[in-house]
Amino acid sequence: MSNELRKEQALEYHASGRPGKIEVVPTKEAKSQRDLSLAYSPGVAEPCKEIHANKEDVYKYTAKGNLVGVISNGTAVLGLGDIGPEASKPVMEGKGVLFKIFADIDVFDIEINEKDPAKFVEIVRSLEPTFGGINLEDIKAPECFFIEQELKKQMNIPVMHDDQHGTAIISGAALLNALELQKKKIERVKFVVSGAGAAAMSCCKLYVALGAKPENFIMFDKDGVLHKGRNDLDENRRIFAHAAAGTTMDKAFKDADVFLGLSVGNIVTPEMIKTMAKRPIVFAMANPDPEITYEAAAATRDDLIMATGRTDYPNQVNNVLGFPYIFRGALDVRATQINEAMKLAAVKALADLTKTAVPDIVNLAYNQRNMVFGPEYIIPKPLDPRLLATVAPAVAKAAIDSGVAQKKITNWEAYAVELNKRLGLDNQIIRVLGNRARKDPKRLVFAEADNQKILKAASIIYDEGIAYPILLGEPTRIRKIAADNNIDIADIPVIDPKSDEMEERRNHYAEIFFKKRQRKGFNYYESKKIVRERLHFGCLMVENGDADAMISGLTRNYAEAIRPALQIIGVDEGVKKIAGMYLLLTKVGPLFLADTTINLNPTAEELADIAMLVAKEVRNFNITPRIAMLSYSNFGSSDTPEAKLVAKATAILKERNPSLLVDGEMQASIAFNSEILADNYPFSDLVEQQVNVLIFPNLTAGNVAYNLLKEVGGADAIGPILLGLKKPVHVLQLGSSVRSIINMANIAVVDAQLKNLNNTKEVVAKSKWWQRKKK
Repeated sequence: MSNELRKEQALEYHASGRPGKIEVVPTKEAKSQRDLSLAYSPGVAEPCKEIHANKEDVYKYTAKGNLVGVISNGTAVLGLGDIGPEASKPVMEGKGVLFKIFADIDVFDIEINEKDPAKFVEIVRSLEPTFGGINLEDIKAPECFFIEQELKKQMNIPVMHDDQHGTAIISGAALLNALELQKKKIERVKFVVSGAGAAAMSCCKLYVALGAKPENFIMFDKDGVLHKGRNDLDENRRIFAHAAAGTTMDKAFKDADVFLGLSVGNIVTPEMIKTMAKRPIVFAMANPDPEITYEAAAATRDDLIMATGRTDYPNQVNNVLGFPYIFRGALDVRATQINEAMKLAAVKALADLTKTAVPDIVNLAYNQRNMVFGPEYIIPKPLDPRLLATVAPAVAKAAIDSGVAQKKITNWEAYAVELNKRLGLDNQIIRVLGNRARKDPKRLVFAEADNQKILKAASIIYDEGIAYPILLGEPTRIRKIAADNNIDIADIPVIDPKSDEMEERRNHYAEIFFKKRQRKGFNYYESKKIVRERLHFGCLMVENGDADAMISGLTRNYAEAIRPALQIIGVDEGVKKIAGMYLLLTKVGPLFLADTTINLNPTAEELADIAMLVAKEVRNFNITPRIAMLSYSNFGSSDTPEAKLVAKATAILKERNPSLLVDGEMQASIAFNSEILADNYPFSDLVEQQVNVLIFPNLTAGNVAYNLLKEVGGADAIGPILLGLKKPVHVLQLGSSVRSIINMANIAVVDAQLKNLNNTKEVVAKSKWWQRKKK
């Protein structure tokens, strides 16, 4: 995808709907006149008086304790430099999004039009009554050092410049583990450092705190090596100015143990790596291009351990492993600062977490069988759900032990449970699926490609490496739609099933179809005719191994879209009937609903079959299914046939699979109210279990429920996901959004991976299509 198109997508993402990425949402009811009189005048006066009498009550009656200010003056934004406060705002909003999704911390972003460091300090200091913590962002060096230092002195809340300390903390954890694997002592190793900006200086100072010796560093900035004879070095840089004047980078590399790069790309050569000491450590963290590529360094010698700032290589040093959890721990004990002890605690927590067994959901996310501590896994992965309950408590404990905490935590187990409840451990499912899809993309047919939404989704899917799209339809029409909407499909194959070019393939497909349907109402002539139709042609591509999965249904009714899949693909072994499931992303975590699209009035046996299909699919997401069999009755409270049917289905399930966490029949409200369930039905297998699967008694109930949750409840719906077919064919809801199509593509690709279909990479490598991805 061209930079111009990538630019358009980014601009559309930020401008569509409500502009920007964040909003303020009330946490209390504000619907009735009574609510409003409590939220504002006259009721609001009461907490005001309490806070006036005891200032600490501001944490009891307001959001201050969970509120961080992300503050910048826009003088060092990403790789864009000094672009000003207004232009920095999208980045600050983005930082707020990361705080929220990874640690449930609320953020106000504040962009300040002030470059004078003393004045900037004065402005931020005046905001202390508003915030529980301050995250400084994208402020250029050397002013950032002064600003952070002064604010820490003058403010009584945590202040951290993440550009400095985030990279230091994450790379510090990676360094400890790399040194352990390489059997080296930190106090003895020799460092070469390229870059002397805020992040590099903070890294080096933290490494010293971990035991490194300042005299063992040789540091370079844009003007060359740091040495005592330079008169342009500030106090921080002078600490590391131990090299001889005239020392060059290639000379510095000789016998060095560790290289730390936070500068510019491609300045380190393989020859330099060759001259390093045995078992070297290379942290090339310039972005987007590291100081030396992973491939070049790894090809040079096989005894090195390498980390970069990139997602496509092992050992990514990513600040999101640090700042959300560090602030979470600091806020939860109302720390007055983020001190060295808290940073070192975060380093140790991250390093130690890497050495523990990796959860299946993380292996799934990164398409690994079993990640273990070693040269290619020296720091946790960003999608590891254990990070919040590991790093935040470590930081909180360090704050208490070092005397900067104003609030004590005594029950650490309860605190860990509370942390996990904030986000729901399973709510990273979409990020996990996307990550897994990109690890092994599959060939994905879009049967209705003459549609702007499909073309836009296909372009994004291809550009992001989720799948290799194949577009079905009339090429001239499809390319005109793409051109009219400035969508790049230049490298994506467009196949017209009706074209002369496809005649040989049509004939072959007609033979396949005729063999399957010759005794079910189709003659050979009709078989040759029907394979010209795109849905049938697409299903036959999947059946014949010419594609791995198919998506259709955007412009067709559901029954019409499903019929070819049933005729051609057929049901999986042991499956009597297929079912339709929706995945809903809600505030309480992911919910799987069935049947929402296929079976009108299932029998008890069929309802049990549907539940088993759903349970199998949920396990594919590495989530334990906890199933509520829904009705209007609770455990026999109604004697009607409808209630008895659900109770019978539940009994069948328990008999077939005694280890399955399932119960019913029960009302939906009971399924989600653990107190009522425990008090009134303590015998239930779902007591103290968080229900994540809802099985409905009939299609009407399931379909109405998912639509209500989506439209009124604000849940993000993905589906319908077809269950029980031999190969991956999925049907979109009529009029699905581009986002929904991309989500379904992720599902389809992972489905194809799980079914162990064709060696897609080998096929793609030989193909004339998808040239950009091969390059």
